[in-house]
Formats: sequence, structure tokens, C-alpha cells
Amino acid sequence: MEQQFERFIQERTYLKNVSPRTVEWYRESFKWLDNPRPTQSLLIDLVIRMRKAGLKATSCNNRIRAINAYLHWHADAGKGVKCGPGCQHLRVTRLKEPQTMMPVYKMDDIARVMSFKPVKWYDRRLKVLLLTLADVGARIDEALSLTFGDVDFDNLLLTLHGKGSRDRKIPFSLELRRHLWKWQQEHKHKLVFPTRDGEKWSHRNCHRDVRRFCVRLGIHTPERLLHSFRHTMASNYIRRGGSVAMLQRVLGHSTLTMTMKYVHVQTEDLSKNHERISLLGG
Repeated sequence: MEQQFERFIQERTYLKNVSPRTVEWYRESFKWLDNPRPTQSLLIDLVIRMRKAGLKATSCNNRIRAINAYLHWHADAGKGVKCGPGCQHLRVTRLKEPQTMMPVYKMDDIARVMSFKPVKWYDRRLKVLLLTLADVGARIDEALSLTFGDVDFDNLLLTLHGKGSRDRKIPFSLELRRHLWKWQQEHKHKLVFPTRDGEKWSHRNCHRDVRRFCVRLGIHTPERLLHSFRHTMASNYIRRGGSVAMLQRVLGHSTLTMTMKYVHVQTEDLSKNHERISLLGG
């Protein structure tokens, strides 16, 4: 990889403390950027190549975010100024994304997980993991990195280690406390959701095991298998009257705009709410 790209990644790693997954995201994105000093014409060609390769607008924008971060870093030349509307450096225009509904699980699906009676250790681990994701809306890596030292059983608070080494405390339910406490008695490892040997459960193996578990329970899995538990928690939080500002803190988003992208209200919910507040309603 070009020296300039490596320098950018090193600074992000050692100065910004980005995660290994973020580093991998940068590397995969930079494969589309042939020249570390591109022209506007080359940036347009980059987008065309991605589209010809079959990438959807969402996937293109994911890579464009990384490339624009590099372009700002390269133009800033160490000044440390945050990228904003006033920046004059080259940038790739993001594509318009189709407005699709966030994939979520049905309440019947969550009920199936809750009513499941595990016998084996592996099944108990899966059940408690899915209940945790559904209850607090954690990212999967936040859940897999969780230790019992991060669980405040008395005050019903979890300390999650989020993106950019930003920790946050979020509440969890009495019902989840019951499951977490019983699960703690099953093993003496530091991690809440470890392998049998106490090591961190890999994202790939977790994804595989959750998919198999859902098939066993007859649960229809959305496209984003694990992240959809986060969407489900967020949408139901709003549907039941929760504050968007508080949801932002729970999800660990840096801006409210990011939170609004996660929150969607079903058409029938909008209709019911309008009927209740309409001046013409009975």
C-alpha cells in the first residue's frame, strides 16, 4: 500500500486509537483509491468503478467516508483542523441512498428467545447474548468485549467500550440482570461472552452461531443479523415514548442526526398517532 496511506493509518491507530476493524475498513476502502494524490477526475472515476463493480449506494458511501477522511488529512498537513463545510480540499460526493426501512426483529422473535430453555452451555451463552443485544442496543463488538467488571448489578448499569475508545454507561433491565447474574454462575471467566477457554468470541463465529440458533428457533433473520437487534431496540424505544436525545446517549452516537437514521416508525404507528392528535379526530 502507498506510503501516504500507511502514514494516515498509523496516525489514526496511534493518535486516535481507532480499532483494528476500523483500520481494516480504511485498508479495504483505499484499494479503490489508486493514487494518494488524486485529481477530481480520478475521484469521479473511482465512484464509477465502484458502481460498475456492483456496489450499492450504501456500500459506496461507506468507502467514500474513509476516502474523504484521508483527503482531509492529506490537505490539512498536520494542522489538526476538523473537517467541515469550509474545507477546500478535494472530496468525493456521497451518493443518494434509497430510503429503506431499518431491518428489525418482530416481538414474537424476541419472545421466542426469552422462552427458550437452554440445556447446553453454548445455548445459554447465545440466549443471554441475544437478550443483551435486544435490551441495551449494544454493537456486537461492544457486547463481545464486555467483562463482568463492566456490569453494575446493583445500579443496573453496563459500561460499554465504544468506537474511538469512548466508554459510556447505559441502563439495563431487571429481567436482563436476572439472566446475566445466573449466567455469571456458569463460568469464572472475565469476559461475559467468552469461548469455553475464556478467550474473546470472534465476530465471525458469533455470527455463524447466532444464525444457526435463529434457524432452530424458527426466527426469520434480517439481512444484518446481529446489528438488527440494535435497530429493534432503537425503534421500540421510540415507539414506546422514549426520548431521541436519550437514545443517542444509549447508542453512543456523536450526533443526533446519526440516531435519527436508526430510528424509524412503522406506518401504522404514524397513522395511530395522527388519529390521536388530529384536530379532526373524534
